[in-house]
Amino acid sequence: MKVLADVAIIPLGTGLSLSPYVAACERILTEAGLEPRLHANGTNVEGEWEAVMDALKRCHETLHDMGAQRVATNVRIGTRIDKEQCGDDKIRSVKEKI
Repeated sequence: MKVLADVAIIPLGTGLSLSPYVAACERILTEAGLEPRLHANGTNVEGEWEAVMDALKRCHETLHDMGAQRVATNVRIGTRIDKEQCGDDKIRSVKEKI
């Protein structure tokens, strides 16, 4: 099942700059064949359910390997079965109505 997820992966106790951790996760998501789209407070990720969940697990493992003692992830997941839809479709639909 294809999912569209909004993800914020937060390493705790690592200092103020999170960009190295964000970059590591972006690489993992891309290498997993997903379609990540970075935004100011997280990343939108599109792909198959299992692939997204597996990549999020790898993000946690990688951030721990980078020294983060704790990692918290906030995730919002949407699925549809009536038609295929990507994030760009959703954005386009709203912009057409503005």
